[in-house]
Amino acid sequence: MSTDKHSSWSYAEALPLEDDVLARARDRGHELGVTPVGTGAAALLTVLAASSGARTAVEIGAGVGVSGVSLLRGFSAQTVFTTIDVDVDHLSAARTAFLELGVPTSRTRTISGRARDVLPRLTTNAYDFVFIDADKPSLVEYVEHGLRLLRPGGMLVLHDALDADKVPLPAVRQPSTVAARQAGRLLRENDDVVSALVPTGTGLFLAVKR
Repeated sequence: MSTDKHSSWSYAEALPLEDDVLARARDRGHELGVTPVGTGAAALLTVLAASSGARTAVEIGAGVGVSGVSLLRGFSAQTVFTTIDVDVDHLSAARTAFLELGVPTSRTRTISGRARDVLPRLTTNAYDFVFIDADKPSLVEYVEHGLRLLRPGGMLVLHDALDADKVPLPAVRQPSTVAARQAGRLLRENDDVVSALVPTGTGLFLAVKR
């Protein structure tokens, strides 16, 4: 990245102003050893959610609620939001963040379990928005499920699609990088979606189902 591009990226990442709800969620992430989405990605998630018109949404990987709060801020007051995580402490932190945001519990559903076990039980074509921020080895499987879950016109967002900037480097063959490349290729080559890779934060791959 050139100096000018790096300055522009840093400026964009520092631009969003976050309130105490997100600050406390990030503090809980630090305590639990979880790295949530960055400020730029969080702000973009809010914009994407606000423009989606989603009635139902599912998040694969709750983290500590930073991404969930960002999405819920953009969704309408009628959107039902489901988040899945295998770690009960992560889910507890996310629930705390949602309560601090003032979202009624009737609008959120937290599911404890491995995503690869939970996702097959979710209804096909029943969701308007899918956000994926979970373990890299299973990314392709999660993307496949995400596309199955989406209604036509629904949006899928894959976080850390650049795998900490390693995806563009052909010599890097780490399992996480290979998985991110495969997931991105699956979205790019799928004729049923339109997609774009946005270099905000550590990369967001966006895809809308035709």
